[in-house]
Formats: sequence, C-alpha cells, structure tokens
Amino acid sequence: MNKKKLRTEFKNRRKNLSLEQINNYSLEIANLIITLPIWKYSFYHVFLSIKSLKEVNTEPLLAILSGKDKNIIVSKTNFESRTMKHVLLQDNTILKLNSRNIPEPDNGIEISNKQIEVVFIPLVAFDILGNRVGYGKGFYDSFLKNCPKTTLKIGLSFFEAEDSIIESEPHDIPLDFCITPNKVYTF
Repeated sequence: MNKKKLRTEFKNRRKNLSLEQINNYSLEIANLIITLPIWKYSFYHVFLSIKSLKEVNTEPLLAILSGKDKNIIVSKTNFESRTMKHVLLQDNTILKLNSRNIPEPDNGIEISNKQIEVVFIPLVAFDILGNRVGYGKGFYDSFLKNCPKTTLKIGLSFFEAEDSIIESEPHDIPLDFCITPNKVYTF
C-alpha cells in the first residue's frame, strides 16, 4: 500500500481511539520501552505528543527517562525551513503550543544532532522491515540524516506493523525498533 493511503487509513484508526485507550496503550508502550537494550546512553530525543492528532502520549516515557537521570531533548519546529532545533528539557523549560498545536520549548539549551544517541519517533504507520510513514513533511528524515549513524531510531505506534512493504524513497531512514502496546519490533 502506498504512503498516502496508509496515512489516511491509520489517521482514521487513531481518530476512533478513546482517551482511555490512548492512555492505556501509551503506558503499555512505555512499559515495553523499559525492556529495550538502550539504557547505556545519555541523550534521548523525545517528541512531545500532539493531543489533537491522538499521538502516543510520551508523558510516561518522559517520566521513565527522568527517573533514570537521562538527558531529554525536545524539538522546536521551523515550518518555513522544514527544520527542527533541539533543546534540553529541564525543570525550568517553558513549553508552549505553536500555531499548529505542537508543544515546543520556548527557551532552553540547544543540543547538537551529533549529541543525540536515541530518538523516539512519531509515526502514522510502519512495516515489517522498519519503513515508516510519517506526516509527509520530511522533518524527521532531515533530522535523522544529520545524526550519527549509530543513533538508535525507535518508532512508537498504537498499531502493529503492516505486512506489505511501504514504498520507500532514497531520503527515508528506517527504524531500528518500533514499539506497540503488544510487541517490540526489531529491524
């Protein structure tokens, strides 16, 4: 199935999830993340969930990372240049919704892509080979291209992998893992 069809289908599936389902599934995903072999690293990039899009709620993940004294990095998006700036999330970091309802840091210490060791990636769908379908703007592909080759890429999804191979393009960067409420996929 092509990306456009998958994007439409899976966005509709997410729309049908209740807040209770989202919170329960997000907690199950966070509990599976604990089992991953990723805890030797220091710098973890986490997306801040867009509630209106019914994304995986990353608050449980943020609590786990904070409890393990990890450096948590969040992004600020520039839609004109299609780039993201990365900021260390601290107790005094002010988060605000931007014009597209994306929570972002208003201030903070900027972190280089080269420092980021693990990235948790929002996605709409993924396949059994680790190809992902995002929102179609290319923000994460551009970001990941500028991270070290050793940076771990971990998708978070409410739904299981698609069997059919998602059409991939030369700029697409596949996942290393994807976590659903019921399974850890390793690629």
